[in-house]
Amino acid sequence: MAKIRPLEDRVVIQQIEAEEKTAGGIVLPDTAKEKPQRGRVISVGPGKLLDSGERAPIGVVEGDEVLFGKYSGTDIKVDGEEIKILRETDILAKIVK
Repeated sequence: MAKIRPLEDRVVIQQIEAEEKTAGGIVLPDTAKEKPQRGRVISVGPGKLLDSGERAPIGVVEGDEVLFGKYSGTDIKVDGEEIKILRETDILAKIVK
């Protein structure tokens, strides 16, 4: 995949596919699957530029697994792979293992 460097407080996410089975073992067809809201951080921008001229630190790093809003960000294709670019504020939580 081509290297993408996001600007400001944006983050590049590789979505993690939704489950193919329910907890009860029912296999879901593609049309019934929800859009994934979970992903892995691929790249992080330098942070939002503050009035003081400094950059605000971003709370995620490459490799973090995160949850984000269902309709947040912009979906794009790079080298045939779908990725999402969103602002740090669109990230709802980090998944801690």
